[in-house]
Amino acid sequence: MPSPFPGMDPYLEQSPFWSSFHSRLIVAIADYIGPQIMPKYYIEVETRTYSESADSELLVGIPDAVVFSSVDKSTLAQNTVMETSSVAILNRPQQVRLPMRVEVKERYLEVRELGTDVVIAAIELLSPTNKRTGKGRVAYEEKRQQILDSKSHFIELDLLRSELPILITENDLNWDYRILVSRSEQRPIADLYGFMLPEPIPIFPLPLKSEDKEIAIDLQSILNGVYERAGYRFRIDYRQPVPPPVLPQADREWVTTLLSSL
Repeated sequence: MPSPFPGMDPYLEQSPFWSSFHSRLIVAIADYIGPQIMPKYYIEVETRTYSESADSELLVGIPDAVVFSSVDKSTLAQNTVMETSSVAILNRPQQVRLPMRVEVKERYLEVRELGTDVVIAAIELLSPTNKRTGKGRVAYEEKRQQILDSKSHFIELDLLRSELPILITENDLNWDYRILVSRSEQRPIADLYGFMLPEPIPIFPLPLKSEDKEIAIDLQSILNGVYERAGYRFRIDYRQPVPPPVLPQADREWVTTLLSSL
């Protein structure tokens, strides 16, 4: 069954679904593009790996209610270890979570020329770690700038309403979602496709070498296919509110009407 949303489904943006959806969509885009660019080009699913600090939230365990429950605090402060018996009684420790590093893997696409393996175009599908302040965003912005400094075309797909956009202009804040198409020969000028939640995802071009015709990418149909094959209609509870950030009043009313017939 198709998604009830005409464009991006905001329920896919929540953490239980986004990681697998990201992987599925990346592969589906590659499968869509591959047959249209062969035999001159091919497309690869690449992986970028880096380490990032995990959530360092302090977890405080509940202490034993019996131990020291009737001991005066001033006495306890002076006598951390009681010497009234041969057995020392120590303060009960708290449970804490140490800051650990986790390995983050992000997939992206590269269109390469067959024979030379030169990267003709790079396609990025943003994840929360790319947009959230931290090492993930820094690593992504560095990679992004490297591509923009090269002779490769660059396409950036932002299908996440959450977190701060990687801004090109101040007007970027006016959109829920964004698709950036940067042709190497036209930089610093690029095409930005901004669209809102109630709108279908716009078709955008994949530029190749100058002598070759650009490929039209129908991301909406690709996304719809992923949605149906993964069975998200049966896995998502549309009775729950739309995941954060909070929608404007007009969009909340639109979503309520849209989902009322489910």
